[in-house]
Amino acid sequence: MSSDLSVILPRVLIVSRRSVRKNKFVDFVGEYHLDLIVGYGAVPVIVPRVSGVHMLLDSFEPIHGVLLCEGEDIDPSLYEQDTSGLSQEELEEIRRLHASDTAIDTEKDSIELSLAKLCLERNIPYMGICRGSQVLNVACGGTLYQDIGKELSNKCPENQRVMHINYDDYDGHRHEVKVVENTPLHHWFKDSLEEGKIDILVNSYHHQGVKRLAQRFVPMAFGPDGLIEGFYDPDAYNPEEGKFIMGLQFHPERMRKPDSEEFDYPGCPFAYKEFVKAVIAYQKKLNCLTSVQKPPKLNQEMENKRKIIVRSFSLAKNLYNAGRGMSSTKESELEAGAEFLESNTALTVQQENRLKQMGATVRNAGSYLERLKMNEEREKMARNVMGKMSVEQLSELLSFYHNMGQICSEVLERKIHGLVNDL
Repeated sequence: MSSDLSVILPRVLIVSRRSVRKNKFVDFVGEYHLDLIVGYGAVPVIVPRVSGVHMLLDSFEPIHGVLLCEGEDIDPSLYEQDTSGLSQEELEEIRRLHASDTAIDTEKDSIELSLAKLCLERNIPYMGICRGSQVLNVACGGTLYQDIGKELSNKCPENQRVMHINYDDYDGHRHEVKVVENTPLHHWFKDSLEEGKIDILVNSYHHQGVKRLAQRFVPMAFGPDGLIEGFYDPDAYNPEEGKFIMGLQFHPERMRKPDSEEFDYPGCPFAYKEFVKAVIAYQKKLNCLTSVQKPPKLNQEMENKRKIIVRSFSLAKNLYNAGRGMSSTKESELEAGAEFLESNTALTVQQENRLKQMGATVRNAGSYLERLKMNEEREKMARNVMGKMSVEQLSELLSFYHNMGQICSEVLERKIHGLVNDL
């Protein structure tokens, strides 16, 4: 069995939420999220909400899925240029009514937005629950209501208004949503829908929500007040192929009957089931892409040939770097590398890069050798000619080339200055 557990177990990153207990910060993740992730075959990896973690996300690789859930309000400066027309008095009233949610946590924002964007870039399965759905929408350019009561409910007729959070009946509170047909949510809950109806009752723990849905998403459910309660990317949804990008405003993991672990509807855990299915499929694809086949074991004859070729390229590298001539013994040793390059007309990119790193001239080692031979022959001819010249003739030749060198330097310098002045 492989000792590399990352190859065996699919990993789902979940960012913790910070709270205060006994005058100390405590990071936590709701148990229902963890139970469902483990129950369907993945491993939750908790990313602590600690300063600087957003700069260390590479250390959590490999990432096979991301689940973001509960937390404080997202900093409105990340999606709004202003305060959406709310007065200072209204903002203060919102902070007073929702004191536990309105304390902005910029570190959590940074961590979660970085993870959301990473998922969107790599098509890593992502599920956002409540705040997590809002993070996903903001990451894609959407906006949020800073307070549903002030910005949406007050503009709705009385019979369409919805209470989205009830502090007096926190877990028991439910409100109606209309499920959009032919969406994943409709598929999960269709057996629970009454004939001719597309309504279910969901829980609600939020005072913010999607205002303008990012262009890539399609709604899956609406509240009576028009608030989008669920959305997904249809181009990035196919759990069997490792695709899953979705946001749910409600908490299906907590939709359970009073004093019971039984779900309100059989479809409640399906979001987690399909999400983990996508995570497992994504992990398999990732492992196939990153797995490296072990090189075949060579017999002694092939191993000797391999060593000769390696030495040939090593000599080529030295010649390439030094730019000097070579002895006849080195020339013969270079032929093995030249023959290898000429016989391999279709090298892989990895082979070409490796050969370039070694200093070998890929595909034209033969012409490289020819140039070396030609230079040697020219040098030999020049020595023979000069050997027959007198001292006076050699002195005049040396003086001539010295003068030519000076003139060349002066003309070159003027041309360079002219180019610089033109620029």
